[in-house]
Amino acid sequence: MHTIQAGTLRRQLTEVYRAWGMPDENITVIVENMVESDLRGIDSHGVGMLPRYDGQRKDGALNMTPDVRVVRDFGAVALIDADHGLGHVAGTKAMQMACDKAEQFGVGAVTARGSNHFGAAGVYSTMAVDRGLIGLCTTGTTQRSVLPTFAKEPRYSTNPIAFAAPAKRNDPFSLDMATSTVAVGKLQIARRAGKELPLGWAHDAEGHPTTDPEVALAATPKRLSPLGGSRELGSHKGYGLAMMVDILSSVLSGSFIGGYNLKTDAREQYINVGHFCLALDPAAFREEGEFEDNLDDLIDMLHGTDPVDPEQPVLVAGDLEHRERENRLVEGIPMTDTLFDEVRAVAEGCGAPFILGND
Repeated sequence: MHTIQAGTLRRQLTEVYRAWGMPDENITVIVENMVESDLRGIDSHGVGMLPRYDGQRKDGALNMTPDVRVVRDFGAVALIDADHGLGHVAGTKAMQMACDKAEQFGVGAVTARGSNHFGAAGVYSTMAVDRGLIGLCTTGTTQRSVLPTFAKEPRYSTNPIAFAAPAKRNDPFSLDMATSTVAVGKLQIARRAGKELPLGWAHDAEGHPTTDPEVALAATPKRLSPLGGSRELGSHKGYGLAMMVDILSSVLSGSFIGGYNLKTDAREQYINVGHFCLALDPAAFREEGEFEDNLDDLIDMLHGTDPVDPEQPVLVAGDLEHRERENRLVEGIPMTDTLFDEVRAVAEGCGAPFILGND
């Protein structure tokens, strides 16, 4: 394992993206969102995505200089066209615009089309919290990798939901979850670490459960389980939530489903991912500060619940990420040898300096 300071990781990503020909204003947004994912311990959606982005770049599926623009704007709602750039730019613009509208109208909802992978959805929902608002973010995806309940073939992907709300005494409530049992990136983490998968995470090319990450990753396309794992354990609920995400993110914005054009059932040069961002102003519903006080009371009640194991207290969504962020800001971001070498290869492949080894 290597340990990389956040500042060094920012510089490394910046060097790579400059070598790719991206404008600096977009690089700043993308790099900050990726590093924030790693700081929170969401290793599957930070620098670990760089090799995949590099593959999309080489395939001509990424626009290095997109014209991200608003194409519809009516009252509390809007639609953004991402022009096929990396999704971090459009996702940030969508949530900030939703927050602007929430401050004006009490609610703001903004979708984006023609986008790409945008990292961890929770980074966007907490942008609303930073402005004293409630944030909800969902996104479509770049591939088919999750099996609908009873299905052999995947038809959608991990379709995440992120929800965050501000408190006063406590850290914000921050839920960031896939509607699959795990994200595809978790398989990569297990592969890089040489670990087996828990049974129920993924399936082989024939649709049978497997614990081997190499076998799961070799399946084309990938075959993950919906949240719940099986019908008996509630996979139909994860499946239903995933469809809700695609309706809000993809159907509402006019984007593809899991990277496929539904009318032609084909992949095209660009993946056309959709995002959905919603912001609510608690002060439009309650007197100033009442919402945050009540949320603190709820969080305190949950934290005060007697645990089964005294060594494992009851947690609230976001607790682990807040703690991990504090630790990693001081101790650095861990990186496996495999990912370290993959980042080196990306940098060398585009002529960018490799500086991680200097940390």
